[in-house]
Amino acid sequence: MIEVEISRARTFVTDQEFDSSYEKAKQAFRQVQQKDGEGAEWLGWRTLLSDPNDAILEQLDGLASAIRDDADVFIVCGIGGSYLGARAVIEALTSFFGQEGPEVLYAGHHMSGKYLAELIDYLGTPNSDGEAKSVYLNVISKSGTTLETALSFRMLRNWMADQYDELNDRIICTTSAEGGALNKLIEEHGYQKFVIPDDVGGRFSVLTPVGLLPIAVAGIDIRSLFYGAVSKYESLEKNAEQLLAYAAVKHALYEQGKAIDIFTTFEPELHGLCGWLQQLLGESEGKDHKGMFPAKATFSTDLHSLGQFIQEGTRNIMETFLCVESRNSRLKVEAQKPNHDGLNYLEGRSFHDINSRAFEGTISAHHEGGVPCIAVTMEKLNAQHLGAFIYLYELVTAVYCYCLGVNPFNQPGVEFYKKEMYQLLGKQ
Repeated sequence: MIEVEISRARTFVTDQEFDSSYEKAKQAFRQVQQKDGEGAEWLGWRTLLSDPNDAILEQLDGLASAIRDDADVFIVCGIGGSYLGARAVIEALTSFFGQEGPEVLYAGHHMSGKYLAELIDYLGTPNSDGEAKSVYLNVISKSGTTLETALSFRMLRNWMADQYDELNDRIICTTSAEGGALNKLIEEHGYQKFVIPDDVGGRFSVLTPVGLLPIAVAGIDIRSLFYGAVSKYESLEKNAEQLLAYAAVKHALYEQGKAIDIFTTFEPELHGLCGWLQQLLGESEGKDHKGMFPAKATFSTDLHSLGQFIQEGTRNIMETFLCVESRNSRLKVEAQKPNHDGLNYLEGRSFHDINSRAFEGTISAHHEGGVPCIAVTMEKLNAQHLGAFIYLYELVTAVYCYCLGVNPFNQPGVEFYKKEMYQLLGKQ
């Protein structure tokens, strides 16, 4: 179950403002359902859930299992939606230290030569037993020519070609059904291939092979993840009140002049999820000089850097907390004598309980300080609830953007920096 608590944001919105935005949200949701809004040809992320393909899940699971049995390192080579969703889920559901299975590393998400050189050096360093690392590479790109990803892929596959006699099983391309640079390489070298559906954009692609293969390689149950999203899809089609109220209050706050939505969490493993949301909303709503800027912070760490501004700075922000209700907390505070640090008053309390009280105090203080606050709470942090969370936010994004009057699914502004960059690099 996922609970969306908007009461601390609702106090900043009049009934008239809320009702007006709610009507827009209802109309926007109908546009999504009827596929008659701008960019409706990109609604394939809903079709995937309305008509699940168990065969592709089994295929991905089978390959992931084989990779887990052999790989020491699995590299995800992609940028934006091609890696952020997978990374968010993997960070949320695997151990901070010493995770089982292959080490999942990332490339192609920037152009740091230092990073790439050190990555290649690391790949070439033998394991502690003296054996060479077994490396697998998943490159993810529809076009195959995105500069950051294509550069890293070129360097990594050249390194792998020097290490291994056969690369057919070690390089997996996730790309478009046909056309593009990657398909030419697949035809030439026989690399394995998974298809990115033509009607699913990058930032909505977590529940396609784009995200599911890396997530499965990390040892996460992708069926639970996928069918958690299916369940949320079905429930929201029957009763969209949760969705509509959330989109409405966010839109009403935007209409008041709120310019920043800061996504925060007291769970450090959800930091990547905040990053995924930042891209999902940033690329979707930031058009035609509209939209809120999606920021992110991890508390309580960032309370010691951003907390003062959030509490008393410019009142142009709203705040969305990502929470987990139930956690297995092994650590509890024990009493010590002498009590020099003054912490014996916490005796017997779990760290999760202490963290929860910190959240409650923070959201109360920020609300009283004039910040509209929303809390989105997963009952448990597992694959099923994360799948539901992913779909909820994909749908909230589409509905909210239609409320703003922008196409949720394109990103024309991204092309401007590419044009200038390629000109400076001398691309013909």
